[in-house]
Amino acid sequence: MLDGSVVIASRNRAALLRACLDRLAAQSAKGQFDVVVVDNGSTDDTAAAVTAAAAAGVPVRRLYVDEPNRGKARNAGIAAATGDAVIFCDDDTLPPAGWVEAHLAAQASSPRAVVSGPIVNVAGASDLPKPGARHVSRAFLCTCNASVSRAELDAVGGFDERYDLYGWEDTDLGVRLRERGGRRIWSWDAYIYHVKPAGSQPLEARVALAAEKGAMAARFVRKSPTVPVRLATGAYALNFLRASLLEAPPLRKLYARVAGASDGARSPIGRLAADALVDAAYVDALRTALRRDG
Repeated sequence: MLDGSVVIASRNRAALLRACLDRLAAQSAKGQFDVVVVDNGSTDDTAAAVTAAAAAGVPVRRLYVDEPNRGKARNAGIAAATGDAVIFCDDDTLPPAGWVEAHLAAQASSPRAVVSGPIVNVAGASDLPKPGARHVSRAFLCTCNASVSRAELDAVGGFDERYDLYGWEDTDLGVRLRERGGRRIWSWDAYIYHVKPAGSQPLEARVALAAEKGAMAARFVRKSPTVPVRLATGAYALNFLRASLLEAPPLRKLYARVAGASDGARSPIGRLAADALVDAAYVDALRTALRRDG
C-alpha cells in the first residue's frame, strides 16, 4: 500500500487542474503516493487533462461522479484511495515540491491527526511567496489543504452528502473527526498556493455561492446546534441584527450602484460594497432556511 493518496474533486476547470497535476508530478515524495481526480460532472477537457498527466508519468486516475456534490465526489475519491493517508487539495492549487512529503511526515508522527498547512492565495504561478504569519488558519479541517488517515475517515463515515450545495461539508467532517478524538496538527512545511486572481469571479457568481453557503449553514446548525457552530456560521441574534441594520434594502441599492460602477471592482469602497452584497445574500439564505426548517 502507498503512504498517501491525493484526492481532488474537480468540475469544469481543466486548465487549473492541469497546472495542479504538473506540480504533483514534481513532488519529492515520488513513488509514495498516487492521485485520484474525481470529475464531478465536467463538460470541458477535464478528462483529457487527466489522460495527458497520466501519459506524462503522474500516478493519477480519474473517476466520474455526474451529480455536482463535493461531498459525494470526495467520498468516491476516498473509496478509491490506495494510500494510508488521504491528502486533499483543490484543483486551483499549486502544491510545492515538498507538499506531499510534509503531509506524509506529519501523518507518520500522529496517525490520528488532521494535518493542515498554510494556504497562500496568489494571482498566478509567477509570484509564489513563502508563507507567513498571516497564513495561519484556525480551521480544524479545510479540504483546500489537509490530510487525514483513511482509517479515521472511514470511522466517521466520510463526508455528509446531504450538503448538496456549496459550503460547510468539510467543517462538518472536522467536527466529527474532533469528536472522535482526532487532533489538529499544523505543518508549516505543508503549505500550498491557492490561485485566486483579483476580480476573477463576477459579483453575481459570488452572490449565488453565498446564498448556497447560507442554506448549507442552516443545515449544519440543525445537525450540530452548538454554540461554536452557531458562531462559526453566523446563526445568532447579534449577527442577524447587524445585517438588518447594515444591509437594509435601501443600503443594498446603494451598495449595488457603488459595486456596479465602472471602477467599483477596483476601488476599495467598491470592493466593500460588493462584500456587503455577498454577506447579505448569505445571511438572507441562512435566516430563510432556519425559519423554513424550524
